[in-house]
Amino acid sequence: MTLDISSAPIASDTTDHAPPGPGSRIRWAQDLSASLVVSLIAVPFSLGIALATGAPLTAGLAAAAVGGIVVGLFGGTPLQVSGPSAALTVITAGLIAQYGWRATCAITVAAGLLQLLLGARRVARTALAVSPAIVHGMLAGVGITIAIAQLHVVLGGSPQGSAIADLLALPRQLADPRPPALVAGAATVAVLICWPRLGRLPGRAGEFGARLAGVPGPLAGVALATALVLALDLRLAHVELPAWRPDVFLPTLPHGPLLGLLAAALTVTAVASVESLLSAVAIDRMSRRTGDLDRELRGQGLANLVSGLVGGLPIAGGAVRGTANVRAGARTRWASVLHGVWVLAAALALTGGLRRIPLAALAALVLVVGLQMVRFAHIRKVHRHREFPVYLITVLGVVAGGVLWGVAIGAGTAALLALHRLTRAHVDVETGPDGTVTVRTHGPLTFTAVPRLGRALAGIPAGAGVTVVHDGSFLDHAAYETLHTWRAGHQNAGGRVSMVTRRQDDEVLDPDGTVRAGSPPGPHRCRAWTPWVGHHCIEQQEDPHGRLLDGVRVFQLHTAPLVRPELARLAREGQTPSQLFLTCADSRMVTSMITNSGPGDLFTVRNVGNLVPAPHEPGAADDSVAAAVQYAVEVLEVRSITVCGHSGCGAMQALLDGVHERPGQPTPLARWLRNGRGSLDRLRRVPAEFATRPVVDVAEQLCITNVVQQLDQLMANPAVERRVEESTLRLVGMYFDFATAQAYVLDRAAGTFSPVEARSENHGEDRSEDRGGKEHPGNGAAARTAARTEDDAGSHTTGKIEHHAEADTGTGPRARPHTASAERVNEDDRIPVEGSGEGPQLAA
Repeated sequence: MTLDISSAPIASDTTDHAPPGPGSRIRWAQDLSASLVVSLIAVPFSLGIALATGAPLTAGLAAAAVGGIVVGLFGGTPLQVSGPSAALTVITAGLIAQYGWRATCAITVAAGLLQLLLGARRVARTALAVSPAIVHGMLAGVGITIAIAQLHVVLGGSPQGSAIADLLALPRQLADPRPPALVAGAATVAVLICWPRLGRLPGRAGEFGARLAGVPGPLAGVALATALVLALDLRLAHVELPAWRPDVFLPTLPHGPLLGLLAAALTVTAVASVESLLSAVAIDRMSRRTGDLDRELRGQGLANLVSGLVGGLPIAGGAVRGTANVRAGARTRWASVLHGVWVLAAALALTGGLRRIPLAALAALVLVVGLQMVRFAHIRKVHRHREFPVYLITVLGVVAGGVLWGVAIGAGTAALLALHRLTRAHVDVETGPDGTVTVRTHGPLTFTAVPRLGRALAGIPAGAGVTVVHDGSFLDHAAYETLHTWRAGHQNAGGRVSMVTRRQDDEVLDPDGTVRAGSPPGPHRCRAWTPWVGHHCIEQQEDPHGRLLDGVRVFQLHTAPLVRPELARLAREGQTPSQLFLTCADSRMVTSMITNSGPGDLFTVRNVGNLVPAPHEPGAADDSVAAAVQYAVEVLEVRSITVCGHSGCGAMQALLDGVHERPGQPTPLARWLRNGRGSLDRLRRVPAEFATRPVVDVAEQLCITNVVQQLDQLMANPAVERRVEESTLRLVGMYFDFATAQAYVLDRAAGTFSPVEARSENHGEDRSEDRGGKEHPGNGAAARTAARTEDDAGSHTTGKIEHHAEADTGTGPRARPHTASAERVNEDDRIPVEGSGEGPQLAA
């Protein structure tokens, strides 16, 4: 499985060297501010990585300075910040233990030369072909190894040299910790955990905490731990920064077998290159740019060459520093360059202060970084793609045998798993009421499938009429001979056999090797709903509960057998929806129908009026929606939130009628509708419009204006605001008109709602996305194709249904007018209501 970089946003890199203009001063100010923030993270992080590898601590600062300046000037991803890499920690520590520090510097130089060669050959994108399960497994294994080793330092001891030895020695170390080191390490860990959460404190403490959290957590943790050690006068090991001497830091030729040295250089090259390129792609997506990966690889090679020559650690691009750079507002590559300058200045001018840092604090910092390399989001993702065995074996291999062996074992496991899927075929035998038999094959029929195919064919009664339907996948000689030998024998026994190859252009091969057919072309490969007639053909005088149970019985009889495998999979794996869909509780609003989605696709929140209560709304407090939004954004990690309004919304009509302002004790409905006061205010100031038609009336205009307002109120949720700023969450506005069965999507730039255009099967790309439309929901369940059969739809069509449809299209007595109101706001700033003077007709 390769990393998909086709969706990376396209933007030019011309701002890096643009001539001075009106915005140059602003860009320089933003780059200066961002460089200071990143340097405050880089200094303690670089010292911690150097400590974990066993290298001189100055080597970490030298690598950070070289990475910032050299890669910043010559790299292909302007906003990426390079320096000492946590992923290379275990490799570097092993090289230092085996060859010594100066020989490790020479290996770093060799790795830089190899990266320059690979960059010149323009093979950077080839490195992205490594399975993400192997990459994530390698990082997790390295993180676990780092955490175990640094835990010894936090407890006052020292690492044993390997992860297995560290694990075996850990019980003894836990039984006899050294209190001073434990105090410094525990204080650092506590600050790192609590620092990002200071803004969640109540009241003014939260406001002060949010401003305080602007200081980088690593700097705060190390600084506070150092202050605590000095205040308590604790005696423990501190940072030692030796003076730079050429005879100590300059590289020397390593001694050892040539193959071993070549393997070491190739390992450093591979790990540094893959991490740098993956980080570059992530930073490009976050900053909405497209970088030059080959140039980035050459920049990384030049940086490693220089770092090895001056006695620095191996260098790679880091997602942590790059993400901090983008969040801090960096605009050009000069932010990275300046960050390197500040690190160099700190190494030269702040040696006295750096020597006061306790080693236990740096070890705790690296321990937390190592644990953060084991990300549950990565585990869920590889599990969803059926590659968890590759991930787990890679993790165990890295911990037990090192990075090289772990990656090699993981790659072998990935190859075996791919071979297993390639040779996996399905043979289904169906017997019709008339005794005819249909044999359907799915997937490549190779010699490995011959036993399964032979057993299926042997069970067919002699003399039966048989149709063998092959899906057009690969058919090798052994399977071909098996089929044709059986056909000749069956025909000789008096049977009839027809062989059909039926390959659909719209078939999809799932990750587990099964073929799912019947999906439309394009990204959303799920069969559409058949015409729905509902239960309007049933007399309304019947018992509604009995009608509900009848519907459940129909589900159990017809639909449950079809959806059971998909629901069983979701029950095992849990939900992983890609979208939060927030819409009205109106009974006519069928979210799965209008989005063509099924089980596991949408995390849905429904309420009266599709409202998102603003925090601290007077007299209208409600946390249920905020809790659902926080759960979807932080736990489920959805990538999109859609707020969908609809026509004829009773909640919007009630707002226009002023139900929420009526005197006396407010009802629960009135209190809830107070959350829509912001929409009424926006309607008076900046009412929303359609791009292709006028609004029908003021009620419809409030419906679409309410969608825009709720999108703004979503940003009051801290989790939403953070994810949107990180460009990992998208907010989408939608409106559905029942009478025309037409969906509209908000174009945020134009401020108008545009129709989502229907797409024929001959067209390739959905133009609704070009209009700023919502992305299709994630890969839907195949079981949704069983929503209704055409026979069911046709058998229930009655005149009552036709009358219902007629009323919806505007020809019935309750049809809403198709003319816009000439005057929306009268003199007393009240919004007039068209229609009867009766109370609110809530559709929800």
